[in-house]
Amino acid sequence: MRPVHLAPHDALLIVDVQNDFLPAGSLAVPAGDEVVAVLNRYIALFTQSHLPVVATRDWHPATHCSFKPFGGIWPPHCIAESRGAEFPAALQLPSGTTIISKATETDKDAYSGFEGTDLAEHLHAAGVTRLFIGGLATDYCVLNTVSDALQKQFEVMLLLDAIRAVEVRPGDGGAAIQEMRRQGAHPLTLSHLHAIARTSTFA
Repeated sequence: MRPVHLAPHDALLIVDVQNDFLPAGSLAVPAGDEVVAVLNRYIALFTQSHLPVVATRDWHPATHCSFKPFGGIWPPHCIAESRGAEFPAALQLPSGTTIISKATETDKDAYSGFEGTDLAEHLHAAGVTRLFIGGLATDYCVLNTVSDALQKQFEVMLLLDAIRAVEVRPGDGGAAIQEMRRQGAHPLTLSHLHAIARTSTFA
């Protein structure tokens, strides 16, 4: 990987880092809690560079169609206003973070942060052209969010050290990473990312 420098039209997009996807949550992603400390370091770089931070979240009704009791494949999780739907206290989201709620309708699921939301419009209005994407889970919501971002002509930097997979089938996580790279996402880790220099000017 080559060094990457943050630029004025970048944004950090954190996908579904919520209590129910962490250990002890109702739909725990193995080692999902490991992304929190790494994402905090990304957040610090973006905050230092005065760049936007966006966080998506599942915000389900209690009878959501993705839940097993209502015909879906997942246990109930991230029910709106519940503790499980909250961002973990250790995730240091800045006060100006834009929160995007998805899958808010009983009969519609949404793995992508762009599906049924105004995320694309918000990013375009902010002049964002490149997204740095991490979060949970690699093989579902991260994969679908990255795919939609690329289809909407955003450049995507995939934060390999800040994603974890749920792996319903062994190997799903690796396959998802390969697919995102095939679609055009650029792999990145924290050690290869640098903040905007203090003397930089913003367009």
